[in-house]
Amino acid sequence: MIEMQKMVELAKQIAGIMGEYKHARVISHNDADGISSAAIICQALLRKGIPYHLTIVGRLDNSVVEMVNETASDSDVVIFCDMGSGQPEVIENVERDTIVIDHHKPVGDSPAKAMINPHMAGIDGAVHLCAATTTYLVAKGLDENNIDLAGLAIAGAVGDKQLFETANKIILDEAVEAGVVSVKKGLKVGSGDIADILENTPEPYLDITGDREKIDAFLDMLDIHGDIDSLNAEQLQKLTSTIALKLTKSASPEAIDAAIGDVYVLNKEVVRNVYDLVAIMNTCGKQEVPGLAVALCMKDDSALEEAKEITLKSQKAIIADVKKAEELLQKGKSIYYLSGKDLESTGMIASTIIRYVHPDMPFIAINEVEGIIKISGRGTRELVDKGLDLAYALRTAASSVGGYGGGHSIASGASIPMGRTEDFISHVDDIVGEQLN
Repeated sequence: MIEMQKMVELAKQIAGIMGEYKHARVISHNDADGISSAAIICQALLRKGIPYHLTIVGRLDNSVVEMVNETASDSDVVIFCDMGSGQPEVIENVERDTIVIDHHKPVGDSPAKAMINPHMAGIDGAVHLCAATTTYLVAKGLDENNIDLAGLAIAGAVGDKQLFETANKIILDEAVEAGVVSVKKGLKVGSGDIADILENTPEPYLDITGDREKIDAFLDMLDIHGDIDSLNAEQLQKLTSTIALKLTKSASPEAIDAAIGDVYVLNKEVVRNVYDLVAIMNTCGKQEVPGLAVALCMKDDSALEEAKEITLKSQKAIIADVKKAEELLQKGKSIYYLSGKDLESTGMIASTIIRYVHPDMPFIAINEVEGIIKISGRGTRELVDKGLDLAYALRTAASSVGGYGGGHSIASGASIPMGRTEDFISHVDDIVGEQLN
């Protein structure tokens, strides 16, 4: 694959530039892709003898730049992971040399000293190469022995709901061949008791999710109980087939693909089931305790129980919020949307609604939290094929009301000032309508 060869060459160039510095200031995003990216680059830097100072942030804005300028020394290189491509006007305010490792669609000319992004090599970063798999290529550029970090790269791609068909598959195949990752067939969920999983896992979102009485009746009917990893082939087949039938009633085709198929086991990580690790990273990031997730990714298991407890509590809250969201749902001309307050995770709610409840139109979740309006937009690959570009829609609509936004065509986010929700929704609805018509 010529595009991947370009990425490998670019990664080696980036690694060469990194090697010129004695210290690194690393800034990364607070979701599973960003946290796994951070853990990959920090371990690679450490092995190279380059100390680092890491900060995980929810978004890249001028307050982050101010913090970086105050905390970075003159000899530092500032490395942005999973952010920076779409904010050249923010990056240019950083007083030190910068390197951007990202997969979001680049906007304008980057003022960074160096940038690596799959879009630069003709690879769609929204689908085929995430920040973590891109960062992994840079880590390999620093030292070929960093192949043991491939499990974290795979976790980042799973967290960003990417495909393992082209570029990501090359990394997956390499990881499997090296024994870093194993693949098995089954239900794409975490490990544990099957009843607990169905009760507390937001994805796949079923008509029985969160309802223990219905779950017990469902499992009694199938005569399946116990730990999911101990089910035999016949039981697993019966379980996945029945869940697939449930999903076909209203879920999108990609939701079924996302729920059943290849399950990745991360043989070198503290948390071996990729779906458990992704849930922990996303939760700890959103709950503003990303250090717990980073520690786990750095092979420190002392934080495991605390991280699991926080994640379970959050997942229960997300399921409750999704059920609430179904009641709050409003329909525009070209979008579904809801406006809530102090919701657990708008991104997860939006992903769940678009995949499992209403896959026919894009979904926008609006959440008022701590005096800010935070927005998550989600689409499907089918809608993107028809012309949907949520990154453009949310960036343009947010900008028109004094906010900012961006991301991918299929998944994007924004922040807007209080009191501008109606104007924002109206603008997004018009833009999406034009894209899809």
